[in-house]
Amino acid sequence: MEHKTNEDLWEVFSAYLTEKNLRRTQERRVILQEVCAFDGHFSMDMLRLRMNDTRYHVSRATLYNTLEVLIEAKILVKHPPNFNRTVQYELRSRAETHIHLICTRCDAIREVRYSSLLMPNLRSVKSNFAAEYSTIYIYGICGRCRNKEQRIAQKQKK
Repeated sequence: MEHKTNEDLWEVFSAYLTEKNLRRTQERRVILQEVCAFDGHFSMDMLRLRMNDTRYHVSRATLYNTLEVLIEAKILVKHPPNFNRTVQYELRSRAETHIHLICTRCDAIREVRYSSLLMPNLRSVKSNFAAEYSTIYIYGICGRCRNKEQRIAQKQKK
């Protein structure tokens, strides 16, 4: 999916809502605007805080419902929870551009850019599977945690 502006995404979302006979509300529009303001991953709690900071209060149920509709409309991607983290969300257009490196010690997520390495290969597979997008998770230990563990090990040797 090419990079779209907030207005472009609202048009896509609005068309989806109309097609599904769902209401096009001001709350949904504001939630989409706040979702677009995140540079990367965000959680429900992060979105609630951002909504409260803008003094636009919506219920937790409205947020969850709207996020689910944004996923169904193929605007958002829902990332599974990692270890101590909660579910994370991300604009689909941004999720398609990187690999997720996830530290199994501190849960940090680092994103490494790639240029659709997987999709052309999936398209060439002869099957009935029609790939829409890809995202890759690689689990390991980040440099910061590795250095910390090495320092602890060195102190224990002394």
